[in-house]
Amino acid sequence: MLQLDHVTVRFGGLTAVNDVSLNIEGQQIVGLVGPNGAGKTTLFNVISGLVRPTSGRVLFNGEDIVRQPLYRRARIGLGRTFQIPQPMHELTVRENLIVAQRFGAGKVNERRVDEILDFLELGHAAERHAATDLALQELKRLEVAKALATEPKMLLLDEVLAGLETSGKRLFMSKLRDLHQQFKIGIVIVEHDIETISSLCQRVVVLNFGALLADGTPREVFDHPDVIASYTGETTHA
Repeated sequence: MLQLDHVTVRFGGLTAVNDVSLNIEGQQIVGLVGPNGAGKTTLFNVISGLVRPTSGRVLFNGEDIVRQPLYRRARIGLGRTFQIPQPMHELTVRENLIVAQRFGAGKVNERRVDEILDFLELGHAAERHAATDLALQELKRLEVAKALATEPKMLLLDEVLAGLETSGKRLFMSKLRDLHQQFKIGIVIVEHDIETISSLCQRVVVLNFGALLADGTPREVFDHPDVIASYTGETTHA
């Protein structure tokens, strides 16, 4: 479904993403990990259209989307959240979903909005002011809800669990598993917590200094000597 073909991103003399090629199928939950500055968010920005690659192609369902605007990417099935929640100010929770739906899906389906609010346990807060009346975990759920409202085929979740306590992370992970099953969509998630990624994802992709370092099951990846070295700075020996 999603194909990255030799994607490189340079900002002046800095290479943020270096010749990355990946194929991600629609029904997978894939973790995207790596040390700080590895290029994870930049890669998300390339896929979602906030950054244009210096070279390479991004294809979604076989269509090259490198020159497509953000709304077009949303309408062909790419949904995205941000690490820092970005509720639309002066709007209620429900209105946030309606605006996101109109932008991403091109139409409003209030039944779908209600379904998403109920699924993410935001129905009680539907008429609250989104920017000021929600707790952090509710704001995180609203980020996912807005992305779901665009009717995506694939969700890009950028550190959606960041800032949550352990119990909150576990509850959110359970909700993401349910989301994957109920809405039949693929998920690519950036997350620093290795335990979280190992329990949630069937596949893990590791970036380091912008380059693809490893790709495989959580066990294969996190036992890989080069991955261990990238996190610890130490070289392992067989």
